[in-house]
Amino acid sequence: MAWNSYPYPQDAWRYTPETLQVHWQRLHAGDVEPWPQRAALVQAWLAYHAGDFESAARQGLAVGVPGYSVAHKATCVYATHLEPDEARKLALFEEVAERCERQQAEQPDDAAGYYWHAYSLGRYALGISVVKALAQGVGAKVRNSLNRAVTLAPLHADAHIAFGIYHTEIIDKVGAMIGSLTYGANKDDGYQHFRTALALNPESPSAHVEFARALTMLDGDKKLAEVLALYEQAAGLQAQDAKERLEVEDAVDELK
Repeated sequence: MAWNSYPYPQDAWRYTPETLQVHWQRLHAGDVEPWPQRAALVQAWLAYHAGDFESAARQGLAVGVPGYSVAHKATCVYATHLEPDEARKLALFEEVAERCERQQAEQPDDAAGYYWHAYSLGRYALGISVVKALAQGVGAKVRNSLNRAVTLAPLHADAHIAFGIYHTEIIDKVGAMIGSLTYGANKDDGYQHFRTALALNPESPSAHVEFARALTMLDGDKKLAEVLALYEQAAGLQAQDAKERLEVEDAVDELK
């Protein structure tokens, strides 16, 4: 079954190989992905940044393990933002998690295989319920992969966002005491991960949005002013690709 089309105009993000390379550092400030050395992967990333997520995933997978990073990202962004069917969404996250395990075996020093493993399992957990996922041992897998990702790539802002979400979701679902003793979750540690992500990539809409959501979940009205400021900052950012436009729209929706 074909993936849903991107819902916004895409012309602004139709990069050429040359302009993509010029903007690469800004576009990948979140995941510190290196510039691709294969022409086929440049084409896959061009499709990804323009919002042609299904094409990007297909092109990445056609290259094999070296193309997994773009395939993981395209699949996860699509599943997170554009797939309305819960069963299909969960299946996509499971596919990414399985591929990541193969990537970890073949590319043990590539942070992408660990980050997208944690991301896909984390989103899968949210889909089936965090408590159920924790009982299945998903929490330890997410934490281990995030630890490995930030060890390999300390400047990986997106991994810090994911770590912040990890702490937040566990504390919200099982409480601070059990979360700390059993899963190593801590509110202040989670908040620090979000602040680190914002320091590393201040133009990231998702860093603002996810930090705002965490503050709302764990501190409620006490942090309302900070929450609103984060959403307003995210809504005012200039999206540089299709993913960022989706995240900016998330912030706009939260302010309605």
